[in-house]
Amino acid sequence: MDLLEIKGISKIYGEVKALLDVDLNVKQGEWLAVMGPSGSGKTTLMNIIGCMDKPTSGSVILDGTDIAGESARSLTAIRRDKIGLIFQQFHLINYLTALENVMVAQYYHSMPDEKEALDALGRVGLAGRAKHLPSQLSGGEQQRVCIARALINYPTLILADEPTGNLDEANEQIVIDILGKLHEEGSTIVVVTHDAEVAEVAERTVVLEHGRIARIIQNEGHADRKEKP
Repeated sequence: MDLLEIKGISKIYGEVKALLDVDLNVKQGEWLAVMGPSGSGKTTLMNIIGCMDKPTSGSVILDGTDIAGESARSLTAIRRDKIGLIFQQFHLINYLTALENVMVAQYYHSMPDEKEALDALGRVGLAGRAKHLPSQLSGGEQQRVCIARALINYPTLILADEPTGNLDEANEQIVIDILGKLHEEGSTIVVVTHDAEVAEVAERTVVLEHGRIARIIQNEGHADRKEKP
């Protein structure tokens, strides 16, 4: 069953054609990577899937709703209720603790629940760092707070933009392992990345060039990872 159906979308900014007639389906529970050089349309595609922008033409059906035709207010609600966003730059509030940063996402969705937020931090191995400010956390720990924040409202889709871009190799592996665990639990994940090693652990990689899909790769590395004890 397809969770996301992208049909013939284009995005035009004046004379700049960021996306051109892109078709793409993502199945429920799939892990998809999106790669491509700078200017290929990766960020534009992510912003459209994440309800942060709308295509110039075409349709984007997310969980049965064509988000391409929704109002800005409706897109905000869909993003809040259905999408867990993980950013390269973390976007944590510097005067709030790790726990409070996770609870902020709950506040905009429903009601803050400290136990739920602490459980979310526990899922990413940070229960013991709940009371620390972002300045007291390493880059890898801050990214794990972002993942906990993205998970707290049980999103339909996890959308990650360069989630390992600011991390060293050890913390990159921690984040990949967390995403792998979420995928094993049934989460649908779309990761935008420039890192081939990150892309290879996904089930498929979509490569964009000049706003179009150049090729789609079935990743052997994903199968190898699943077979490891």
